[in-house]
Amino acid sequence: MQPIFEYTKGMIPGETNYCPGCTHGISHRLIMETLDEMGKLGHTIGVGPIGCSVLAHKYMNVDMLEAAHGRAPAVASGIKRVHSDSLVFTYQGDGDLASIGAAEIIHAAARGEKITTFFINNAIYGMTGGQMAPTTLIGQKSTTTQSGRTIEHAGAPMRVCELLATLDGAVYVERVALNSPANIGKAKKAARRAFEIQDKKLGFSFVEFISTCPTNWGVSPIDAMSFLTEKMLPYFPLGVFKTPEGEK
Repeated sequence: MQPIFEYTKGMIPGETNYCPGCTHGISHRLIMETLDEMGKLGHTIGVGPIGCSVLAHKYMNVDMLEAAHGRAPAVASGIKRVHSDSLVFTYQGDGDLASIGAAEIIHAAARGEKITTFFINNAIYGMTGGQMAPTTLIGQKSTTTQSGRTIEHAGAPMRVCELLATLDGAVYVERVALNSPANIGKAKKAARRAFEIQDKKLGFSFVEFISTCPTNWGVSPIDAMSFLTEKMLPYFPLGVFKTPEGEK
């Protein structure tokens, strides 16, 4: 009989360390399944962050390195310059990328480093204790904004895609979400497109995944999906913010 489903060779089977309802597992699967389908598993190097996905190397069946907090783009830049024919990606959360690593991601994009970054935006710090992140929404509670974030105290949440799209070196920038089968399908297409652009050596590619964190949001997995859809997506609109010239 013809199998209707096969476990991707891109993922390493094992018990997950992620909380129930966390969407890291979905994004892991999309990225690794894409590399598997492209035949690139043996030609890819990933750089993991500090945060909940610090153990991403346990699940992703490619060569992986660990970077200091926020420094994944710098590490990936060095790897790519040495291994120019390999696909190189970073996988980072919003605290890692948009806070302590803000300078790293901006300058990697500005230089047009031929790497791909996958940005997991769940609007809060995860592993380190649920503190406010640069992407935490106005009114959203965290361990450091117990009455809710305010513009007066912390400014407005950062929209990273819109920021990076202004840089000449960033050639592909897209925001996707992991809240429905249709959007998950679009997220996988975005991951593939980002890798294909890198494979063509066109420049820096960036995909933002709007994600959930039920534990640090203090809600159930079901309510977390509702928060993502009703609160996050109006502020973080989905779509392609930049694409290589001549491509649609």
